[in-house]
Amino acid sequence: MGRMSNETAVDVAEAAIVSEVSIASASASETRHQQPRGANGRFVRMGHHHAEAAPDQGMPADRFLDREISWLQFNERVLQLAGDENVPLLERARFLAIFAQNLDEFFMVRVAGLKRRIATGIAVRSASGLEPREVLEQISHVAHELMTMHARVYAEQVRPELEEEGVSIVRWDELSDDERERLGTVFTDRLFPVLTPLAVDPAHPFPYISGLSLNLAVILVNPRSGKEHFARVKVPPMLPRLLRVEPGPEESPLADMYDTRFVPLEDVIAAHLQQLFPGMEIREHFTFRVTRNEDLEVEEDDAENLLTALERELSRRRFGPPVRLEVEDAMDDHVLDLIVRELGVAASEVYRLPAPLDLRALNAIADLERSELHFEPFVARTNPDLAPTESAKARDIFAAIRKQDVLLQHPYDSFSTSVQALLEQAAADPQVLAIKQTLYRTSGDSPIIDALIDAAEAGKQVLAVVEIKARFDEENNISWARKLEHAGVHVVYGIVGLKTHAKLCLVIRQEAEGMRRYCHVGTGNYNPKTARLYEDLGLLTDDEHVGEDLSRLFNQLSGIAPRSRFKRLLVAPRAMRSGLVAHIRQEIEHERANPGSGLIAWKVNSIVDEQVIDALYEAAQAGVRVELWVRGICALRPGVPGLSETVRVRSVLGRFLEHSRVFYFGGAGEPVAFIGSADMMHRNLDRRVEALVRLTDERHLEDLRSLIERGMSDHYAHWALGGDGRWTRHHLDAEGRPLEDLQDSLIEMHAKRRRKARRR
Repeated sequence: MGRMSNETAVDVAEAAIVSEVSIASASASETRHQQPRGANGRFVRMGHHHAEAAPDQGMPADRFLDREISWLQFNERVLQLAGDENVPLLERARFLAIFAQNLDEFFMVRVAGLKRRIATGIAVRSASGLEPREVLEQISHVAHELMTMHARVYAEQVRPELEEEGVSIVRWDELSDDERERLGTVFTDRLFPVLTPLAVDPAHPFPYISGLSLNLAVILVNPRSGKEHFARVKVPPMLPRLLRVEPGPEESPLADMYDTRFVPLEDVIAAHLQQLFPGMEIREHFTFRVTRNEDLEVEEDDAENLLTALERELSRRRFGPPVRLEVEDAMDDHVLDLIVRELGVAASEVYRLPAPLDLRALNAIADLERSELHFEPFVARTNPDLAPTESAKARDIFAAIRKQDVLLQHPYDSFSTSVQALLEQAAADPQVLAIKQTLYRTSGDSPIIDALIDAAEAGKQVLAVVEIKARFDEENNISWARKLEHAGVHVVYGIVGLKTHAKLCLVIRQEAEGMRRYCHVGTGNYNPKTARLYEDLGLLTDDEHVGEDLSRLFNQLSGIAPRSRFKRLLVAPRAMRSGLVAHIRQEIEHERANPGSGLIAWKVNSIVDEQVIDALYEAAQAGVRVELWVRGICALRPGVPGLSETVRVRSVLGRFLEHSRVFYFGGAGEPVAFIGSADMMHRNLDRRVEALVRLTDERHLEDLRSLIERGMSDHYAHWALGGDGRWTRHHLDAEGRPLEDLQDSLIEMHAKRRRKARRR
């Protein structure tokens, strides 16, 4: 899970300090309600709530866990990995940074959205039975605990261990005179010219504080009048947050290989405040940080104007209302009162934390080239089904796909020698007539974009369905959408009112026997960078039915097309929920006809949709075995007598971000399985264009079943969800030894598979 950005959002370790802490959601029942524990291991009280019984369900009203608290529990799991001494040290620093970034996005989107709905009067009671303000209160309570734990894991565990390895973040007063002098030169040359000190007085109103910026609150005193003034200095975001303390000329050039020291940028600025306010007395200074509502609201009445509307809305994003204020814990109350008053934040939105604030900065530490402090190196290899039969031959992706369907699992299977190679070969192949592609997130320098441009410039018909509303990637997507348009690619922005989240590629090639369609349907973005860090699945096929399905779906996305029936796809928002529920009901019938035969095994990022959860509850009540591998949010309660006794829920987090979605049904010995881009959330099923493809190759069906069996196995480290809403970590065996890591086992499994293929 090495990175958890964007989809997460974009989507970890057990510290002694947090090992007993488990965040629990509020239940509707006093007797079954579990509270999150504080740092002392005792439960912290939260209110009890009673949800109204859902009509005609005949199920308990408290059957849904709260989705927001469930997400915070996911981020607690990230934090547990940061405190786990069995995780390499620099990776633990990475998990601390991931935790911080995840929480930023949670406040910018989920908390901000909830506050906006409350303010406009459109917020409704949640499925878990909580009133909107009660949800907000619980989020504040749990977030305060988690942020305090986060700071403590860094200060008491990770930082001291880093220092033992010669890696340290030092404060200004820990530097030698020579080091201060050298950093003073850095301030004069690089910092002073870009700093803009802003004073507050009758002629200068309180300045606007941009979201996620780090700031210094400075208290000045005029020595002549004795009058106190407030000033704000913004830490420049375009400069490195941590400055390397370089060795002096008298030190060995090798000195910093195992003695790497950094000083926070704000410390360097604070030490030179006198240069920014000459003639004034610097009485005190403190750091603070504001998180703002950065979710976008764009009216899509006219798709033609969507790009312009989105660009306009992006310019407004940084002016969203504040939803969180982080201040260093040493800040004086009178300074805090001023900032709180001027920003208009509530007391519950203030988070006092030890400096340094914003531990996203630890990414710079995690990037250090100290191999002994990282995970074992891993290099993705070509899937055996795509490898050339003779080493001297060039890889022919089209020939490999004609031979058999190929099921990819990234990052174990290389993205560059599979999906990327397909597009690059298609762009260069004169027999290829057209390429159609969906793009949700990709990197700015992506070879995928380059291949589409090459194809268009070669005279091929190229269609790119670009989702410019992909959260936090909007500006990037607008940029390369315009780049594609300028190269002659037909760029469309999908269907008004829906995000296009499906991961689809269609290549049309003229061959001797006629037109042939080569298809890719995946679970992850067409992004070569995240494909090395995210676990995803993809199907490469020239199956006629899949080709017809993709042609119909692309026609719907790019033009006016009638509703279509699909043969191997389940497509949202029209038919995915109903299709999956139909398969759940089929498993119920199998179980009733032959007890013990019913099986539902899914792997998803999140499961929230009430209709889907209720269908799974019905399956469990009928005796169907339900196995759910859920990385993030789970609103379903497993193992509840009379409701979900046959349901198990597991979560696995690690060096790769578990991102694939698999929907496997036992089928009474004739299994049915789908992979695709959709999670079981309202937005995916109702407000996005999503696609799942049904797999038909027996090898692939067995691979998926085996994958989920591993994910649900007690043999590997995991978290298990209880019916009370608490996640329990299982990472040690009965003798206290670490359980095997699932992702390490998959690395070895794929390596064995490639060795076996070479021997054949």
